[in-house]
Amino acid sequence: MHFLLTALFLSCGVAGAQELPYFVTYSHHLEEPGNLEIENKTAIAHPQDGNAFLGSAIEFEYGVAGWWTSELYLDGQTAAKEATTFTGFRLENRFRPLLREHWINPVLYAELEDTNGADKSLLEVVGHDGTSDLAAPVHESSPEKQREAELKLILSSDVHAWNLSENLIFEKNLSNQPWEFGYALAASHPLALHGVPRPGSFAPQNFIAGVEMYGGLGDRHAAGLHDTSHYLGPTLSYALPHGVSAMFSPSFGLNGNSLDHIFRLGLNYEIGQLFARER
Repeated sequence: MHFLLTALFLSCGVAGAQELPYFVTYSHHLEEPGNLEIENKTAIAHPQDGNAFLGSAIEFEYGVAGWWTSELYLDGQTAAKEATTFTGFRLENRFRPLLREHWINPVLYAELEDTNGADKSLLEVVGHDGTSDLAAPVHESSPEKQREAELKLILSSDVHAWNLSENLIFEKNLSNQPWEFGYALAASHPLALHGVPRPGSFAPQNFIAGVEMYGGLGDRHAAGLHDTSHYLGPTLSYALPHGVSAMFSPSFGLNGNSLDHIFRLGLNYEIGQLFARER
């Protein structure tokens, strides 16, 4: 898939350093060493047989080294007619084995998470995840513990201002459950490559538009597309002054096992050279 996407855009001139408009997909761009990024990702949806909900993940991403980025996620959710609940945390690390730019840049991802069944941050879709998993009320789903390990193979390229990224996801519930699989694909491009004569906050070079697709691929006992959910939607990021970026994406379910739509919002703030500032 990566080779096809890359070949498709070979004819198109280098993606900027501002935030790529991806909510589920990871690219090969790691956090700058010493920088701290604080980000909130929100997913809003309404399962057919459940209450409308807002799932949120607050992310603290730190550039440990040029080849290593580490993150802490704090998850929570609120639903109509239900209480607001803290649903757990995630510890994530991404490692880039090849520091120079290549046609395809691999990144290795490892995560440990301790959440519960009420978590609705929707940071990935794996296995046979579907709308029925999101419809249960909090008092029924929150006692379910989800201590999981997650691995990802991230492949990403910058091709003439396009970014093309593909992720393969492998997730294992540590309570003797089978491995579950998933994927995420994304492509994006700035609206403009060069500044305008009189730039302003809404200058086109401050925007990156893209598309993102993600879904489950079954588990070790039943791998494939049967009884899985999949989503596709446009994405947009907007770079504001002083290191702030905002993102938006309406994702649409592609089959009957998916939510009809998920509205995603993101807001992040980057602090450059955190410990150097303290000194």
